[in-house]
Amino acid sequence: MSTSIIIGVSHKTYFGYGQTRQWCREVAEHIHNLSLSGSGIELFTFPAMPAIGAALAEFSTSVMQVGAQNVCMAPAGAWTGETSASMLEEMGCRYVEIGHAERRRHFGETVGVINQKLDMAFAHQLTPVICIGEEYEMAPRQAAEFALTQAEELLAHRSGKLPALIFAWEPQWAIGAPAPASDDYIREVCKTLRQRLQQQYGPQCRVIYGGSAGPGLIGRLWPDVDGIFLGRFAHSPSAMAEILTEAKALLHT
Repeated sequence: MSTSIIIGVSHKTYFGYGQTRQWCREVAEHIHNLSLSGSGIELFTFPAMPAIGAALAEFSTSVMQVGAQNVCMAPAGAWTGETSASMLEEMGCRYVEIGHAERRRHFGETVGVINQKLDMAFAHQLTPVICIGEEYEMAPRQAAEFALTQAEELLAHRSGKLPALIFAWEPQWAIGAPAPASDDYIREVCKTLRQRLQQQYGPQCRVIYGGSAGPGLIGRLWPDVDGIFLGRFAHSPSAMAEILTEAKALLHT
C-alpha cells in the first residue's frame, strides 16, 4: 500500500491572473490550517503559464509545489511562444504536465513530440505528469492494456533507472463529463496499470486518476490509486479544502 497520496490540480485557462492569485492564496491558507507538512500528501498545481510566478510566490511557505501545463520539446532557443524546461526549473517549478488529450487532439502532439518533452523534463529535474487514457469506454482490462501501451511508447526505449514519474490515467470520455468513471472501473484499471508499470520499471512509477475527479473520490479509490488529478471540481478553494481534509484523514486511519 502507498504511504502517500498525490493531489494535483490543473487550472487550464479557466482562471484569469487575479483569480489565480486568489485561489492560490486561499488554498495556501487551507494547507496551513490543515497542517499538511509531513502529512504524506504530495501536492502540485498547474496554473496557466503567465501566473506561474505568482503561484510560486503564494505557495512559497507551503507544501504545495507548482508546475506547468506544458513545456517546450527542445532546449532553450528559437522557439517563439514556447516555455523551456530550463526556465521552469530556474523559476522553481517541480512538476510538468505532458501529453494531455487536448494537446494531442488540438495541437497535434505525437508520441515523438511527447517523448521529446519527457526528455526535457527529466533533464531539468521536473517530475512529469504524463496523461494517458482511452478515447472510448471499454472493459477495464482492455483500458489498462491500452494505457500500458501508451506508457511503453514513452518508457520502453529508455535505459537505466527512470526518475520519478506520474501517469495520470484520464479516460478521454470522462474528461469534462458530469461525473467520473465508475469507482470499480477506475480501481481496476489503476491497480492493474500500476502493478504492471512497477514490475517493469520500478516503484517510482505512480498512477493517479483524472477525469471529472472531485470531492469524495479519493476516499472511494485509495489505496488502489496513488492519488487524483483534479480540474474544475477543485477550482473552488472550499472544495479543495474538503479534498485535502479527506486525504489527510485517509493517511491517519
